Amino acid sequence: MSAIDTQVRAVTTTRTGLVLLVDDEDQIRKLVSIALRRAGYEVMLAVDGLDALAQLAEITPDLIVSDVMMPNLDGFGLLARLRENAITRTIPVIMLTARGATEDIVAGLGLGADDYLAKPFQMSELVARVQAKIARPPVPSDLLPHDRQTGLLSERVFWQEVERESTRAERSGRPGSVAVVQLNELAQLRDRLAQRSVAQIAKQIAQLLSRDGSPLEVYGRLDDDQFAVLMPDSEVAETRQRLETLTQRIVRHVFQAGEERLRLTPIIGYTLFSPGVPVDTLGAQASTALSIAASHLDLEPQQYTPAMDRAVAQRQAAARVPWWPRARERLRLPFQIALTLMIGLVLPFLLYAGLDAVGLDITPAMYLVVVVALLLTGCLIWVEGFRALRVIDPPQDPATPYPPASAIIAAYLPNEAATVVETVEAFLRIEYPAPLQIILAYNTPRPLPVEGTLREIAQRDPRFVPFRVEGSTSKAQNVNAALAEVTGEFVGVFDADHQPDPDSYSRAWRWLSDGYDVVQGHCVVRNGDESWVARLIAVEFEAIYAVAHPGRARLHGFGIFGGSNGYWKTDLLRQTRMHGFMLTEDIDSSLRVTEAGHRIASDPHLLSRELAPVTVKALWNQRMRWAQGWFQVSMKHVGRALRSPHLTARQKLGLLHLLGWREIYPWLAFQMIPIVAYWAWRAGGLDKIDWFVPIFILTSLFTLTVGPGQTLFAYWLAVPELRQRRNWFWFYLLMASLFYTEFKNMIARVAQVKEAMHERQWKVTPRATTPQRQA
Repeated sequence: MSAIDTQVRAVTTTRTGLVLLVDDEDQIRKLVSIALRRAGYEVMLAVDGLDALAQLAEITPDLIVSDVMMPNLDGFGLLARLRENAITRTIPVIMLTARGATEDIVAGLGLGADDYLAKPFQMSELVARVQAKIARPPVPSDLLPHDRQTGLLSERVFWQEVERESTRAERSGRPGSVAVVQLNELAQLRDRLAQRSVAQIAKQIAQLLSRDGSPLEVYGRLDDDQFAVLMPDSEVAETRQRLETLTQRIVRHVFQAGEERLRLTPIIGYTLFSPGVPVDTLGAQASTALSIAASHLDLEPQQYTPAMDRAVAQRQAAARVPWWPRARERLRLPFQIALTLMIGLVLPFLLYAGLDAVGLDITPAMYLVVVVALLLTGCLIWVEGFRALRVIDPPQDPATPYPPASAIIAAYLPNEAATVVETVEAFLRIEYPAPLQIILAYNTPRPLPVEGTLREIAQRDPRFVPFRVEGSTSKAQNVNAALAEVTGEFVGVFDADHQPDPDSYSRAWRWLSDGYDVVQGHCVVRNGDESWVARLIAVEFEAIYAVAHPGRARLHGFGIFGGSNGYWKTDLLRQTRMHGFMLTEDIDSSLRVTEAGHRIASDPHLLSRELAPVTVKALWNQRMRWAQGWFQVSMKHVGRALRSPHLTARQKLGLLHLLGWREIYPWLAFQMIPIVAYWAWRAGGLDKIDWFVPIFILTSLFTLTVGPGQTLFAYWLAVPELRQRRNWFWFYLLMASLFYTEFKNMIARVAQVKEAMHERQWKVTPRATTPQRQA
C-alpha cells in the first residue's frame, strides 16, 4: 500500500468522475481501485466483459479501464460492443494488459481504444492517464448528442429539437408543449449518495420518462438534476394527462440507489407552444412553472401562465439578502477558526515570550502538563479498549414476560421523505413476541405526497402510527409529543434513517427486565460504500459503539444514551423528557437520569444500521452540532454530577473525565506547537533544539501506538460485515494519523467559540432535502 501511496501522491485530485475497472485478476482490481479511489474517483468493478456490459446497462461511467485477456468476453470484444452502442460509443477506454506487442496495440486502437497501457506499469502513470482522459475526453460532453449516463438527448441537442418543432408548429398551427421534470430530493441526496448511485437514479428517470410515451416525444437531460420532455402535436388536455400519468409513475416507483431504496417526489412545470415565442423563452417559461410546482409539492404539473413571472419575481425579491449579511455569514467560520488558533497558539507563545523578557520560563512545567495529558488520554483509550474486549450479554431469558413495546421515529419530513418509507418498512419487520407499536413522530411545514403513502401503510398495518406534530421545530418536541401516544412499557428512540435488527426489541427487554432503566445499542453505518467520508465514519462508529461506549461503561460504572438506538422504560422517559434548547438533547437526558441514580447499559450487540454523511461539509456540520452540544452538556452537568448523592466516587471521576477533560484536551493537544516555537525562538532555530530527550521520545512512541491500538480494537469488535472490509480499517488508521484526529479537535475548539458567541444554528445531517432544526 505504501508503494501506491507514493505513486499516487503526486497526482491526487478531488473526485471528478466514475471509472469502470474491468479485469479478471483480483489483485489487479484491488490495487488499481485503491489507487483510483485515493485519486478521488469512484470505481465500479467487473470481472470480465459480460459483467461490464451488465453494469453498463444500469450506470454509464465517465471512463473504462479494461484488461484484454479475460474469459467469457475479452477486452477487444467488450470494446467492439461499446463502439456499436450509441450511448457507450463515446466513453473513453484505456486498455490495460500484459500484451505489449505492437500488433495488439494497433488492434486495440483500431477498435476504438483511446489509450493503451502495458503491464507492468506505474500507478502514477495510470492515474495520470485516467485524469487526462476524463478532463479532456475524445468528444467533450457539451458536443455529444446524447447524455452519457442516461442516453437521453443532451441539453444542446434537445433545445435544437424544441426550436425545430416550435417553428413547425407555428407554420402548421399544430399544438405542442415542453415540460421540465425534476426530483425534489435529488439535489440534497447528492450530499449523501455516491456519484454512481445518483447516476442510477438518473437512468431510472430516463426509463420512466419514455415508458408509454408517444412515438413523437423527445426526451433530454438539461443538467444533473433536470430532465425534459418535448411533446409535439399534443393538445392541452393530452399534455396534462400525459404529465399527470408520468407524475404518478414516478411517485409509485421505488428507486434503487446502491443499497438504498428511495421514494422521490416529482416536480413538473410545462409550457405550451405560442406563435412568435423563441425557444429560450419557452425554456424560461417551463422553468418558471417548475419553480411554482416546487413551492407546492402537491404532485400537480404546473402549466405556465404570465402571472407566474410576477409570483417568482416577488419570491426572489423577498429572499434576496443584502451583500453585507451574506459576507458576514461567509466570514464567520474562518474568523472563528482563526480565533481558536490565536487563543491556542499565538497567545501561549506571546505569554512565554513576555515572561522570558522578565526572566521567567514556564515552558518546562507546561511541557510536563502536555506530556501528562497525552499520556493520560492514551492510557485511558488503551484501558477502554481492553475493558471492551470483555463483552457482557443480557440474561438469556427476561426476568419478566415480554411486555408491549413502542418505537418513536423522529423525523423532519421534508428532510426524510426519500427514506422514511424504507425505514418504516424495516421497523415492521422487527420480530417481537409481544405487541409492538411504531410511531413516526414528524413535523413538516406543508403537506407532502409521502404522507399519503404513510397513511396507506397505517391502514394496512395497525402497528404503525403516523403522528404529525404541529408547530414542532426539533427532534425533542417530536419525541415529547409522541410520548402521549406510546402504549408500550418500554420505548426505543430512533432517527429516521435507522433500521434495527429484527431481534433488537427482545434483546433490549432482557436488559431492562434485569434492572436497567435505559440501554444504548450499537449504531452501524450501512452506506460506507458511498464515499471515503462514509467509510471513515463507518470505522469510527465501530471505535465508538463497539469499543469506547462499552469500555467506558465498564471502566466508570455508567453508560450514556447516545441519541438513537436507545431503549427507555416509558415511565422514566415521560418523567425526564428531552429539552429542545439543548443541541444534543439526548445526551442531556441521559445525564439527568444518571445523576438521579438510574442505570444505563451499553450493549455493542444491540444493532441498528444508519446512514453516515458522505461529504466533508455534511460531516463538519454534524460533528459541529455534536461538539457544541457536548460543550453545552459539559457546562451544565459537570458540577451537578460532582454534587449528586446518587453517584459513587468512581462514577464522579468518570463523569469528570467524560465532561471536563473532553473540553480541555482539544486545547492541550496542540500546545506542544507554541512550546517548541518558543524554544526554537530562544535557541535561534529548530536545528538548535535537542530533540533526543528521553521523555519526549518515550512519550512520542507511546502516543503513536494509540491510533493503531484503537483501530485494532475496533477491528476485533466490529460487526461481521465491516470486519470483511479490512482495507477500511487501514484507511481509517491512515486518515486518523494524518488529519482526522486534529480535524475533530479543531471542531471541538470552534464549537466552544460558537457557544461563547451564542451561535446555536442547527444544521441537519443531509438525508434528503431541506435543512431544519432536526437531526
